[in-house]
Amino acid sequence: MANLTDLVNLNLSDCSDKIIAEYIWVGGSGIDLRSKARTVKGPITDVSQLPKWNYDGSSTGQAPGEDSEVILYPQAIFKDPFRRGDNILRHSAAKIFSHPDVVAEVPWYGIEQEYTLLQKDVNWPLGWPGPYYCAAGAEKAFGRDIVDAHYKACIYAGINISGINGEVMPGQWEFQVGPSVGIAAADQVWVARYILERVTEVAGVVLSLDPKPIPGDWNGAGAHTNFSTKSMREPGGYEVIKKAIDKLALRHKEHIAAYGEGNERRLTGRHETADINTFKWGVANRGASIRVGRDTEKEGKGYFEDRRPASNMDPYVVTGMIAETTLLWKQN
Repeated sequence: MANLTDLVNLNLSDCSDKIIAEYIWVGGSGIDLRSKARTVKGPITDVSQLPKWNYDGSSTGQAPGEDSEVILYPQAIFKDPFRRGDNILRHSAAKIFSHPDVVAEVPWYGIEQEYTLLQKDVNWPLGWPGPYYCAAGAEKAFGRDIVDAHYKACIYAGINISGINGEVMPGQWEFQVGPSVGIAAADQVWVARYILERVTEVAGVVLSLDPKPIPGDWNGAGAHTNFSTKSMREPGGYEVIKKAIDKLALRHKEHIAAYGEGNERRLTGRHETADINTFKWGVANRGASIRVGRDTEKEGKGYFEDRRPASNMDPYVVTGMIAETTLLWKQN
């Protein structure tokens, strides 16, 4: 007699050439993830093989009831760590990295996604309070099985996840995606978030991307975004970095407006942040808007870190704005 787990884990390739494609998209709030599945004939090796599909946009806050059909256009493929086999994950997104000036600079991104694990019934961080940052031990680190499961599932899916660590606030963790080129960085962060939602669903734990989930004398949650271009990575790149930072300073308000809802509760000038109304940069300064690493300064080339984005930022918006401001924007 098969049990539920046996049925969920059935290997379809033993008896069929059909696979399950999970369609993933971002809902109307700009941070909620939605998905639904359909059967397609496998194997799928290229995104062009996948059919368009539709969904009810009136139920996701993305269309009125009288004109509710929204079309999904496949943009990327990831292996499915939940169904495994040849099954795939997929989502839709608009491309903003097609400008030839951006393409020529091969922009690299490394995104540090912080998040908080909350108890399901009380919405309070796991293990609160306790010693936190990169801690180990039953009384110090909570949710490590969730974190490790997510880590391996992302690798299985083909996401360029480069590491994890426990964060400063209790019940808080971080994963890093990158370095990835252009739109791929945002693709991968969104799918990594989706996988994390699925893992926490199985574990009975609530995932929070709120930039300040618990008010008070605690660190908030951000999505620090590391950025470099071909010119920045080559000799003389430090001067290119400084010119890019000058441009970011001039568009500080525009970036802050697009860097995540509720970010003003996090960017207070305390807890390793710069005040939301102040733009400043510095070498090895975690209290700055933009941080440049010691190695970059020493070698005269490298990357910089934008520390302003909130944990609930849209990675398409943030990566696109950084590229636009530093590579395309011209001051009047």
